[in-house]
Amino acid sequence: MSVDIATTPLPADVAQALMAGDHCARSHGIECREVDEGFAVMAMTVREDMSNSLGICHGGIIFLLADTALAYAASATNLANVTTTASISYPAAARTGDNLLAECRVAHQSGKAGIYDVAVRREDGNLVAVFRGNTLRTGDQILRPA
Repeated sequence: MSVDIATTPLPADVAQALMAGDHCARSHGIECREVDEGFAVMAMTVREDMSNSLGICHGGIIFLLADTALAYAASATNLANVTTTASISYPAAARTGDNLLAECRVAHQSGKAGIYDVAVRREDGNLVAVFRGNTLRTGDQILRPA
């Protein structure tokens, strides 16, 4: 995406550009609630088509939400990042209709490599997942000068 930028874009502008091209997040109803350098909060409501045969939200969907929060937090500086490794634990289940919030914070950033932690909680504050991911800066910018 090319835009006329005279200075480093704001994290909110970067997030808007990311969301415009993020077909996967949009198709799953993921919204960016808050973003800053090394920080993002993403939200999603669990739909019936996200539930597995046990009636709970599929772990891969929760992983998607957490990884999306990581991407927005890591790329908020306008430097594109990709996840290189990630792990997740699920201390509780999410069910259809649950509103989930994924809050991501940078744990460490050095040069091109970063480590990010994400807590996914139900709206009532109960922890659903703990995610840790490593990132690599690609050298690309999200918003490029026109």
